[in-house]
Amino acid sequence: MYVEMKVKFLTFDSTSNGFVVLLMDMANKTGLPIWIGPFEANAIAMKLKKIGSQRPMTHDLIHSILKNLESKVIKIVVNDLKENTYYALIYLNRKGEEIVIDSRPSDAIAIALAVDAPIFVSDQVIERARTIDIEKEGDQLKEWLENLNPDDFKYKA
Repeated sequence: MYVEMKVKFLTFDSTSNGFVVLLMDMANKTGLPIWIGPFEANAIAMKLKKIGSQRPMTHDLIHSILKNLESKVIKIVVNDLKENTYYALIYLNRKGEEIVIDSRPSDAIAIALAVDAPIFVSDQVIERARTIDIEKEGDQLKEWLENLNPDDFKYKA
């Protein structure tokens, strides 16, 4: 089973010197933080801020290729977690045929934002991941957010 999520925010985590994209379920009860690289963070940030570039970025190029091949992104799914690494799938529809492509979650999220496709996370990932239950762990989330530098919150959905 899958849980639909949205990008809640993207920030820099000074404790790990990495970027974090927080996916939040539609009821704003469960959050899934995913640490990503700077290039992927930039791509996601540009999509969140709806900033274009003079030349196509990689995710824009992928969108253009899919469009020209008469393919459409149906959804992306963060479907697995192995050894602290998340895995994702991009589901395409091409002339009625479903095509599933392996992807890093950060790339899949950037593509989903580029084409306005829904983002899902499998129940198994939510169970195994260090998710944030807002109702049960609201204080923990508050503490985590308080420890982040407000200047680091560059982009939010």
